[in-house]
Amino acid sequence: MDYLDTFAPIAKLTTVRFILFVVVMKNWQLKQLDVNNAFLHGDLNEVIYMQLPLGKKIKGENQVCLLNKSLYGLKQASRQWYVKLSSFLLMHDFKQTLADHSLFVKHVHNKITILLVYVDDIILTGNDIDAIHDTTTMLDNAFKIKNNGDLTYFLGFEVARNSKGIHLSQRKYTLDLLDEMSMLE
Repeated sequence: MDYLDTFAPIAKLTTVRFILFVVVMKNWQLKQLDVNNAFLHGDLNEVIYMQLPLGKKIKGENQVCLLNKSLYGLKQASRQWYVKLSSFLLMHDFKQTLADHSLFVKHVHNKITILLVYVDDIILTGNDIDAIHDTTTMLDNAFKIKNNGDLTYFLGFEVARNSKGIHLSQRKYTLDLLDEMSMLE
């Protein structure tokens, strides 16, 4: 019934720019996380069968596999991953913003933690490094994440931070695109 619902909300570029602005103005830490095998974490709401992988033989002809979890290549995979992650964050006192459904904010006493999701990439910031560390640990325990440290590359932008602010560049993206089209010369 919902076979064509293949979308998952992704961060808006305006939201990314706003977060970078806040980080510079408040001098907050800015971290990047990557979720390992994100699409494999999604739970399925429907019964899905798949053909056996090539080389896999089982007694009888026309055998299929019943999927218990989401799998890369499924139309539902990105949506189901997003549902799993957003439910987890809401359960851990993050609030989803109305302006951008990929933006989650947690405010406890005077501690603010902001998390922005773009499929399996996460930008994490806030005014308390311990809260950022706790959030990173919580996500790692639930989903196994890769902590990429300070944000240096996101959505095709190189992110360079210095005492004057944050500089965004698409130089690498542009060079890669030119190289792909054999137009570097």
